[in-house]
Amino acid sequence: MGMLRGRDDDADVRRFRMKQKLASIGDDFWIEDEEGNRAYRVDGKRVRVRSTFVLEDSSGREVAKIQERKMSVRDKVAIERDDRTLATVRKAMVGLRDRFVIDVQGGDDLKAHGNIVDHEYEIERDGDTVATISKRWFRVRDTYGVEVGDGEDVGLLLATVVALESLTDPE
Repeated sequence: MGMLRGRDDDADVRRFRMKQKLASIGDDFWIEDEEGNRAYRVDGKRVRVRSTFVLEDSSGREVAKIQERKMSVRDKVAIERDDRTLATVRKAMVGLRDRFVIDVQGGDDLKAHGNIVDHEYEIERDGDTVATISKRWFRVRDTYGVEVGDGEDVGLLLATVVALESLTDPE
């Protein structure tokens, strides 16, 4: 598992605490920062037949919307911002391990690899780790951490983690 550059001495890395099981559709949950402050709220909405999660900052402003794109096979999730698709998360068709591709509109694509179901994985851009997801930072059961690199789009990366959770959750 690669670490974000400058991890131990870099105060610019942001760490968030996530719940291991996504709230069921219709429920909300908070993503907390490492001090335990409510940083982002995930609002689970049922929109027609699609499952939708809305990521809001602590002031209630929508940061991203995460929507399943297919009814029959849950293989693709769109992340939207301001009614435009920001990224699409989909399972990579190659390889045996958990690998997902995040197609970012108008930007460099991201890749998630590692053990997604077990919450031990990384999100990379061009071989550089931009976020690390791990259970080892928190001793609380059913909780894992998301560490986001300095200067990264926190909303996009947290929405990506929620999307990956919804794609890999066996329900």
